Amino acid sequence: MARLILFNKPFDVLSQFTDTKSPTPRRTLSDFIDVPGVYPAGRLDRDSEGLLLLTDDGRLQARISSPRSRTPKTYLVQVEGAPDEADLEPLRRGLDLKDGRTRPALARLIDPPTLWERDPPVRFRKSVPDRWIEVTITEGRNRQVRRMTAAIGFPTLRLVRWQVGDWALDAIAPGTWQDAR
Repeated sequence: MARLILFNKPFDVLSQFTDTKSPTPRRTLSDFIDVPGVYPAGRLDRDSEGLLLLTDDGRLQARISSPRSRTPKTYLVQVEGAPDEADLEPLRRGLDLKDGRTRPALARLIDPPTLWERDPPVRFRKSVPDRWIEVTITEGRNRQVRRMTAAIGFPTLRLVRWQVGDWALDAIAPGTWQDAR
């Protein structure tokens, strides 16, 4: 039976088990997960947090991470500025990025979620408001959500992947993992 691990990846951790190319040590998955034979199903940028799935099943890994499978991925996104519903419309229609047009996303304004403190904290500026939005995409281009929010004029301050397909972060603390049920 395939093993599937749900891991809450902290900020500033690489989505890989080794980091031989860097002259200075950086945290990797091996600092948190000591399970032989599992590999990430997809990636989560070093400066992003949240749900990362790992499995020992190559077919499951491909199904989760392949753009053809259109697995929905939901992100909680803190943006600089104060977007309103109309500002989110380009995300919902799909927008043009340098690598082509995005598929339409689900996007809505949300109240600030109850999350763990980030280390280091997100920069705070009294003169610049921020808002939280929830964005669900069905593709996974490099830094896609960050590029989408920047394209509509609201740069991302904090990005937390909350759900991938049917798997959600729920009560998994940062830096910890559990087997999928």
